[in-house]
Amino acid sequence: MPLVNTKEMFEKAYNGGYAIGAFNCNNMEIVQAITEAAKECNSPVILQVSAGARKYAKPVYLKKMVEAAVEDTGLPIVLHLDHGADFEMCKDCIDGGFTSVMIDASSKPFEENIEITRKVVEYAHAHKPYVTVEAELGTLAGIEDDVKVEHGSESYTKPEDVEEFVRRTGCDSLAIAIGTSHGAYKFKPEQCTRDENGVLCPPPLRFDILEEVSKRLPGFPIVLHGSSSVNQEYVKIINDNGGDLKDAVGVPEKQLRQAAKLAVCKINIDSDLRLAMTAGIREHFNAHPEHFDPRQYVGDGRKYVKELVKHKITEVLGSVDKA
Repeated sequence: MPLVNTKEMFEKAYNGGYAIGAFNCNNMEIVQAITEAAKECNSPVILQVSAGARKYAKPVYLKKMVEAAVEDTGLPIVLHLDHGADFEMCKDCIDGGFTSVMIDASSKPFEENIEITRKVVEYAHAHKPYVTVEAELGTLAGIEDDVKVEHGSESYTKPEDVEEFVRRTGCDSLAIAIGTSHGAYKFKPEQCTRDENGVLCPPPLRFDILEEVSKRLPGFPIVLHGSSSVNQEYVKIINDNGGDLKDAVGVPEKQLRQAAKLAVCKINIDSDLRLAMTAGIREHFNAHPEHFDPRQYVGDGRKYVKELVKHKITEVLGSVDKA
């Protein structure tokens, strides 16, 4: 089976009331963990590559690893560019065999966002095979590789803009801003409340915006970025083994599951993978200070990433047996 684009995958997800996990990857162990978990759950999956991952591992290595995962699992897998900064980066990925790209011109004025997005769409849709395009309206706070937006500078998506934007750009899916955020520190403590145990509880997502966007774009796939939940089990393991992650908090999984039952067909997860990998490695070094073979400690990190992805597919995305 070759790599696939998102078109049929999202149609099935929208009609089935579930979402596809879009997991960021930048090395072999992460690719293996994600795709082995997806295979055991019989779930479709999106492997996405950020600008930072392209710099770290080089696109050709990443593409070959993902192709190996397709051969190994037989699953429908999308190779997606996450947060393409401009037309040139998107074009390079399309020419290099990516089956889906995101053009992120959300920081630009509305008309300029439309112009840049439409240019990418025209190139991607003319490509053989057809490449799907994700665009974004609204901006998320937080830090993810080269994407940096200060808290207070984010902006919710305006539902009244979405119909015109999709019609004029021809994009295949749309990332919207409803209160998710990039990174492990998605919300400042002052934005949160604390429960009876003193645990930070983040503000709820703006489901009113999602519902209004869905009414204006019936049947159209919506994407949520910055959707890691910052699993406190991994945070504790990291901190218990020499880490220092204070007040790291993410998006509650119950809210993500609710979004997946609506129009959200793609949920992006990156920080949770990093936390799981780091937890496994820190725990290993603390237990085995004499070890120096990367296969030993990175292998433990891979195990935690796989466990995390299976949990997300089963409890959050709802994509078990949808491959």
